[in-house]
Amino acid sequence: MLVKHFYRLLLLPIVLILGGCNLVLLNPDGYVAKQQSDIMISTTIIIGLIIVPVLIAIAVIAWRYRASNTQAKYDDKWDHSPQLELLVWAVPLLIIIAVGAVSWTGTHQLDPYRPLDKISEHKPVPANIKPLEVDVVSLRWKWLFFYPAYGIATVNELAAPVDMPIHFKLTSDTMMDSFFIPALVGQVYTMPGMQTVLHGVINKPGDYKGFSANYSGAGFTDMRFTFHGMNQKDFNNWVEKVRAGGHTLDRTAYDKLKQPSRAEPIHYYAHSSPDLYERILNRCVDPGQMCMSQTMVDAMPSRGMEPASAHGAAMH
Repeated sequence: MLVKHFYRLLLLPIVLILGGCNLVLLNPDGYVAKQQSDIMISTTIIIGLIIVPVLIAIAVIAWRYRASNTQAKYDDKWDHSPQLELLVWAVPLLIIIAVGAVSWTGTHQLDPYRPLDKISEHKPVPANIKPLEVDVVSLRWKWLFFYPAYGIATVNELAAPVDMPIHFKLTSDTMMDSFFIPALVGQVYTMPGMQTVLHGVINKPGDYKGFSANYSGAGFTDMRFTFHGMNQKDFNNWVEKVRAGGHTLDRTAYDKLKQPSRAEPIHYYAHSSPDLYERILNRCVDPGQMCMSQTMVDAMPSRGMEPASAHGAAMH
């Protein structure tokens, strides 16, 4: 009976692996996410090279030296084996080195701040293609997307052409959040007054889920959006649909939009203020506020001049 249960346990990892075949993290449609998936799978297999034999050895030893097995040979004088010591220490060390090498090279190649040099495994980024610029702002509890090249903005809906590199610039209005589209690219944090960067590309048309992976309060579970991967023609039609929305996103509209809300519906803005994202980033949306970038420049001494004394600074 024990052997039967043991074989069932051996089949459990296979069942779990097969059950996860449709998980987007293991089968994404974006080139960057696919590389991240490959790293996860590779490191899991490498680590399994030591974990699985150890688990099997535990079961075999427990079965072989059970109390009822009087035929098992037991040497009470044995206390050391150089070969076993070498196996016990060398194999884990080699596995740690292998996992470290895979992780180090992978994380440097997939640095979110690093522009893409390929859009798929065998296809470099064409020289004549410029990345699609998208500015992202996390609000309570919704997502705001600016398309600077098109002068439009959307809430809780994002779209991009297939095989088009995407350059995200991200910030937050109030609190720390996490921008995550599992099919496209790994998550990156958004923080007030700071900007993070993310590069990605989607390789297949489809509708994909995006959400915040960082708890941010009561409306956290509703902080979701849809990402559309489209061919170029459909993307152009989508842009025209947004432009047909007729609304304008200016300071007044933004003040209303940034108020906390749950399950916010999709909004389209045919026009958005060109400097609104930068003002959100620099914490100076309201009239009369000094931007953080201006504050830092104002605090720096002029080139070629000594820093102002405390008295001089006060006079200034």
